[in-house]
Amino acid sequence: MTLNILIAPSGFKESLDAEQVADCIANGIQKVLKDVNIRKAPLVDGGEGFTKTLVNVTGGTLHYLEVTGPVRQKIQSHFGFLGGCSVKTAVLEMAAAAGLRLVPPDLRNPLITTTYGVGELIKAALDAGAERILVGCGDSGTNDGGAGMAQALGVKLLDEMVIRLDWVVVS
Repeated sequence: MTLNILIAPSGFKESLDAEQVADCIANGIQKVLKDVNIRKAPLVDGGEGFTKTLVNVTGGTLHYLEVTGPVRQKIQSHFGFLGGCSVKTAVLEMAAAAGLRLVPPDLRNPLITTTYGVGELIKAALDAGAERILVGCGDSGTNDGGAGMAQALGVKLLDEMVIRLDWVVVS
């Protein structure tokens, strides 16, 4: 009787993404067990590997571009389009533009990191015709509350924030 094994790992932060982990586990099993049926189902939580996994399982496409990294250096990043969708759906992950692995240990200061590159990914997806965008927000190396992302999309931040709340009570 053939043994059935399901491999469903998450990624290893700053090391291997979920698909690579699944491949490594499968290779190890196949070296020990010859009569085995292996199914791989990499798990993603919105962090590293989110985009590539969703693109791969739907038969979509990846698009590579240069964006501003979390410590304001230029980095190579990516977004994707899902396959098989009636609505042109882009997918991207914060980790690919502002992830912890992109912040050198000596620069891990939330007062200086930015999500600007995430906004650049969103803009690129919109420019490529996205009608819907899914953003995975795991594995961030930033803490600017999306201010950098908003600035990349054209929002102007002011020195003072004025919040006005109007309450309407309907009885």
